[in-house]
Amino acid sequence: MKKCKGLYLLSIISVLLFSSFSHAGLVVIVNPGNANQLDQGAVKRIFLGKQAEYPDGSEAVPYGQEDESAIVEDFNNKVLERSANQMKAYWSKLIFTGKGSPPEKLANDAAVVSKVAGDVKAIGFVDSQSVNDSVKVVLSF
Repeated sequence: MKKCKGLYLLSIISVLLFSSFSHAGLVVIVNPGNANQLDQGAVKRIFLGKQAEYPDGSEAVPYGQEDESAIVEDFNNKVLERSANQMKAYWSKLIFTGKGSPPEKLANDAAVVSKVAGDVKAIGFVDSQSVNDSVKVVLSF
């Protein structure tokens, strides 16, 4: 019986450890041609639709990911400082009043990297393991 409890506890610990390391880290990316310096506040304003330009005045086009992904949860919590439910309520209100619409949602990290690599206006977030030379990291969490 003790052996079963020990294995059960070990299984739970393993699941918790591996689930917390499901991705290496959250990064915000832009096109390498984008020379702007961004802080968390600017990124937050861009992704909440409160700011449509980079600091140099050029257009900023944010891209998100499907709500079910772990990276979205991290982004909402760490950058936007809001839960998934708070984000749904936020965008529902803006859409209903005609004051805004959420960033376009792409399927996964690869789609975000591809979109950002091909558009100097684009900004997105991905797992740090998905970054390659076609994009530039402006923030890491």
